[in-house]
Order: sequence, then structure tokens, then C-alpha cells
Amino acid sequence: MGSRSLRASRTTFVLNSGVNLRRVCFIVTAGFLLIQFNQPSYFWGVSHHFRGSYGAKAAIPLYRTSNASEANILPGLLDLLGSAYGRTVTPEDFLAYVYGVLAQPAFTAQFHKELETRELRVPLTKDGELFEQARRIGAKLLWLHTYGERYVPDGRKSGQVPSGAARCTKAVPGDADGYPEKFEYNEATHTLHVGGGEFTPVSQDVLAFEVSGLKVVQSWLKYRMKKGAGKKSSPLDDIRPERWTSQFTTELLWVLEATIDGYPAQAALLDGILTSDCFRADELPAVPEVMRSPKKAKSSSGGLFDFEE
Repeated sequence: MGSRSLRASRTTFVLNSGVNLRRVCFIVTAGFLLIQFNQPSYFWGVSHHFRGSYGAKAAIPLYRTSNASEANILPGLLDLLGSAYGRTVTPEDFLAYVYGVLAQPAFTAQFHKELETRELRVPLTKDGELFEQARRIGAKLLWLHTYGERYVPDGRKSGQVPSGAARCTKAVPGDADGYPEKFEYNEATHTLHVGGGEFTPVSQDVLAFEVSGLKVVQSWLKYRMKKGAGKKSSPLDDIRPERWTSQFTTELLWVLEATIDGYPAQAALLDGILTSDCFRADELPAVPEVMRSPKKAKSSSGGLFDFEE
């Protein structure tokens, strides 16, 4: 297999607090959207699939139907938000807002004690401009963290990510014999050595970037070294790439650069949202019982993602 296999298994970043999101319930209390664990889910889409031990079993879909006709969001909530902001709020807008608020170190620092109780509190501001700012930031992050395949900005092509500072200054050998067996980082020169190749400048912040304790750059590289990493559970694990393509290394570094560069603005926006007037529980629609259980899959010969209406 060639470079295609590198791209197919690249790390995908998603919102994650380091807890099991298999069954999550979103409510609002004291001005915050509360994500409460061990309850039936009825909101949006998150996943642990960047962690090989969790996989798709931790995914919470944004829609309850395969044709995206019914959002997996509290009925009436988007209409309530739309009335407050004077605009239409789509499920994708809401997901982007939540991602823009939560996917940052400032949120973890602000609510580290609350996170120990396995709950995420998301402030739902009544300020339309603050909502839009968070939505834009979240949409950009979702675009970056899906390698340009979702929330694609106008004028961009799907699958493209913005160029960053890191460059491949010395190409990794493209032949099978030159496939990398190890990597190392030079702090003095900010150079990442991958086999015989070099990438610079790579900041220490990029190298230290982690998601729930998983150091992204190191993990990405370890699994792509000649011997690979992790447990083997299938003969498919023995299928390894034979040639390295430097483009995929720079793409990862660019995504992390852009993510980290946005943290100061995200932190300032979080402060603004926390001090703004936020929705309270008694201002929201009641949760219908039907929304507390997932739709049943069709028992006939329907497709994998076909569910009963």
C-alpha cells in the first residue's frame, strides 16, 4: 500500500473531555447546557473514534435519521435560539457553537472540578453576536479537525487545509528501503526528524498538543513507523504503508498550528459568554420521552443506517 493508507488512517480530532460519551443527556441548568452522562442521549454528534479502544460505539449522531430529516436535538431548542438571535439556527450551527465553546484548554481550566463529576456544562448565551462568534470559531475548528472535509468555507475545496509555518526541508525517502523506523525532535532548532526527513519549524506547543492525554503528533508518528505501534487484533494490522508522503506530515502540523493559534480568541470569547445573559432551564422546552430513546433499526432488508420513523 502506498501513501493512500497514510491518509485513510489519519488522526481525526473531536470534542472530548476524557470521559465515556456513549450515553449522554444534554439539559440546561443555572444558565448552562449540562451534558450528563449515563442517560439516554438526544443531542448532537461527538465521538471517541480517535481512540482506537473506543471506536464508533461512542458516537452520538447529530441526526436521528439516515436522511438527516430529524435532528438529534431537543425539539424546540433551535427555534428558541433562532427567536432570540433573530436568525435561523440549524443543527450544524448549534454543533459548531458547542464545539467552539468546549474545544479549548480554557474551558477545561475553567470547569476542571465540574468535569470530575463526568458532566460538561455548556453556557447557552442569549447574545446573538456572541453565538455567531462561537459558531464561526467552532465551524473553523470542525473544518480543520476533519482535514477540510466538513464545514468547508466559501472559496475552499473539500479536503484542503490551510498552509502553516512548518515545511518539509528535507524529504523523507520515498522508497520502501527508506521508510522511517524512528522519529525525534530537536528543541533547539524546532526540527522534527522523521527517518531521514526533516520538518521545521515545529513549535514545542505543537509537539505537546494532546487530546485527553493522547499526544497527537507522537501517536500519529508511532503508528506510522515501519514497525507500527499498538496491539494487533487482526491480519489487517499487518497491512502497512510502503512509502512515505511528506504532505501528510505537514498537513497534521498545519492543523495543529491553526488550532493552537486560535486558543487566545476562544478563551476571550468564553469569558464573554460566561458573563453574558444565558438561558436557564425553566426557559427551555420540556424533553419529550420519545427523544430519550434511540430509533430502532429496521428489521427488514434496509440499509445499515435505516431506522424506523
